[in-house]
Amino acid sequence: MQETTFNELADLALRQSGQNIPASKSYLLEARLSTIARRENFATLDDLVHCLKARPNPRFEQEVAAALTGKSTQFFGDRELLDKIVGQALPKRLSHSKTGRLRVWCAGVSTGQEAWSLAILLQEAVGSPLAKAEIEIVGTDLSTQCIETAKQGIYGHFDVQKGLSIHRLMTNFDRRDNGDWSIKSELQTAVSFRRHNLLESGRDLGQFDIIMCCNVLNGLAPGAKRQVAETFSAHLLPEAFLFAGTGENLAGLSDAIKPSRELRGAFERDVSNKNTAAA
Repeated sequence: MQETTFNELADLALRQSGQNIPASKSYLLEARLSTIARRENFATLDDLVHCLKARPNPRFEQEVAAALTGKSTQFFGDRELLDKIVGQALPKRLSHSKTGRLRVWCAGVSTGQEAWSLAILLQEAVGSPLAKAEIEIVGTDLSTQCIETAKQGIYGHFDVQKGLSIHRLMTNFDRRDNGDWSIKSELQTAVSFRRHNLLESGRDLGQFDIIMCCNVLNGLAPGAKRQVAETFSAHLLPEAFLFAGTGENLAGLSDAIKPSRELRGAFERDVSNKNTAAA
């Protein structure tokens, strides 16, 4: 891969998704774009970039940028965070709700496992006040391909082996004739997926009681992190909770958010900041 090719792809990733890919990790580009290159019959990434420059195609650029994010995910991948959301954050929000309705945004959800894991835990919350609540889960991702996979709720044997117990697999999935597993219909009613770029406002998403964003922030450039934090702030209800994944830090990213007064490890919208506007 030529140096100019790396520079073009790194610039595309930064513009489209805020990803910061240093030259020392140029090997990641080959790995993450190999599937697209083969599908489009490009012998090299140099050829792919030449095509992008010669025949600009916004949708193809978007697909390439999404592939460069390279997020990995699995069922119950951040179990500590999921337990905190179900055991503490959602009950606190429910106690303030007059309608019994709550909304959760799983941002940067990739192929959907995080959102489905949360739905499974909520279904298991028998006897909890959450069992009577109406909880909507919205999963978003930059990648159209990932969102289509999430919507279908169909996963291969390798995917369900990561993070799912046999009991949870048999309780929440149906076995398909080809050996794949599909999410049961009763779980699908509470979860929806849509494409969304975290660098964009997404005003039609509305506001949420909980926002969780796992394995996304660490790969972003500083300016993009700030922009994403401000987007999240605009979509948080007053005193609602924002969570990053384990090993990611929201502190100091933006004046639009501050540590939560109610829940350790969570953040909330800073309503005292005059530059903070709700979506």
